[in-house]
Amino acid sequence: MTACAIEPPSVGGNGADGGAPGTGCTITADGAYAARLALSGDSWFPERWTLDGPEPYAVPLPGNQPEEPGTRVQPMADGRVLIHRLVARRHAFSLLYPTGPGTGELPLGAVECPEPGTRLGLLPPAPCGRRAYALAVGPRSTAVWLVAGGSFGPEQLAEVPGRCSGGVWLDRTGRLLALDRELGGRTKTVVVDLERAGEISPLLQIADDSNDRLLLADPDSGLLLISSDAPCPGQERLGWGVMGSTLPVRFLECLRVPDCAVTPFAIQPGQVLMPESCAVALRIDGPFGSWVGIWRPAERQVRHLPAPKGWLTGAGLWTRDGVLRLPYATREVPCGVAELTTPRAETGGPGDAGLEVPVRGGTAAGAPEVSRKAAQPDPLEPVAARPVPLQQAPLGRLVTN
Repeated sequence: MTACAIEPPSVGGNGADGGAPGTGCTITADGAYAARLALSGDSWFPERWTLDGPEPYAVPLPGNQPEEPGTRVQPMADGRVLIHRLVARRHAFSLLYPTGPGTGELPLGAVECPEPGTRLGLLPPAPCGRRAYALAVGPRSTAVWLVAGGSFGPEQLAEVPGRCSGGVWLDRTGRLLALDRELGGRTKTVVVDLERAGEISPLLQIADDSNDRLLLADPDSGLLLISSDAPCPGQERLGWGVMGSTLPVRFLECLRVPDCAVTPFAIQPGQVLMPESCAVALRIDGPFGSWVGIWRPAERQVRHLPAPKGWLTGAGLWTRDGVLRLPYATREVPCGVAELTTPRAETGGPGDAGLEVPVRGGTAAGAPEVSRKAAQPDPLEPVAARPVPLQQAPLGRLVTN
């Protein structure tokens, strides 16, 4: 068991003014707000960005004293900012909001993890924006906590055997959470149903001896971005598949950049039942810095673009119209958003060779009900409702494009 105890809320207070840009940023699922820990001199303080107006602007939310560099913040849909502070083994949560010249703070309570080796961190923003979740990873199991948006402070919702990482939302309601679970020396993605007492079902299992992780998912189109060493044991490859489909998972050569790490961070929403048309934003880290890649499955090529100066690296959001919005901060522009667009290219062409790993749907005890339809896929069935496990996929056939 992941031993974590709840502590009641403590008394909060107001704070003073703040200043300059820092690094790192988290954006709400709807793109309306962002939050980060900013730096003024030697002092760290939370900062909220409003992104859905004519011009982006920042509101500093400093407390009575500077924050620790490891403090985490997350924006909520109503404009408040969740702050997660670590004090010894206590994880304290509060909601911050502007109150004229100062900062209001609503304490939510704390989670204590006395078991040695347990780590607790915030999950990505929930699709609804009204709730926030955290993952407590212990030596033998992982707990999912509701830390904001509940009725009585932090609440443990699920206990998952094994050590979990990642965290990808599979629907628009915040019910289905995909986690990468390490168990028995292998990592596979499982789904946790937060409305069924944490019911666990398999999602991604390409081969028995492979490590398979889910990096991103789009509920509208069903597009999945996957990392796996199934094609090349011992080497992670970036691939894509479709939730609810029995088509192969594809590992394209264009997603391999020599001597660089490629990480997807945003998928274009609104492309219902058209996963190959979705634009995907990639963070590419190489020996000479970081830049942005834009890729669509149908094109099978990556467009490499320079990142804006001061990019809050790895942060960004697509609009439904295919505009990539990247937050940045410089001394001249302490709160800015750059917008990138690229025309669609012709599909296919040189450089698009890769591997196809066949996937056939399987059922398992406790799997979501819709998974039992995997043997009879219907491409017209909406894929946003519940996931179909991508499991039991043998590697006996590797097809070159």
